Amino acid sequence: MKIQESGENYLETILTLERRNGVVRSIDIANELGFSKPSVSRAMGVLKKAGLIEQEAYGNIQLTEAGRARATEVYRRHLLITRFLVETLELDPVIAEQDACRIEHVISPETLSRMRAVLDGEG
Repeated sequence: MKIQESGENYLETILTLERRNGVVRSIDIANELGFSKPSVSRAMGVLKKAGLIEQEAYGNIQLTEAGRARATEVYRRHLLITRFLVETLELDPVIAEQDACRIEHVISPETLSRMRAVLDGEG
């Protein structure tokens, strides 16, 4: 399913918060991203409709199997791009992190594969 960049950011944030805190609530996402709670609630509705999250009556948010797969894919792209920017281009880690967050949504599989090959010493 095609979701927008913002949807991928939400999924990645849910995954990160889940790993850090065990449970995820809308307010946690709002605080992490600096968004309003109504904005997060709207986004959660879209992700729920897409079958990527489940939200319990008392507010806890969980990734579905499809949501977890998508979030993990985005997270891995993010880590690889950040590592490439820091190790290969010698960018400041803060800048690399910010750039990776934007690049991860538009990068082609071919470019990602070449980055991985370079980092693995095969490029």
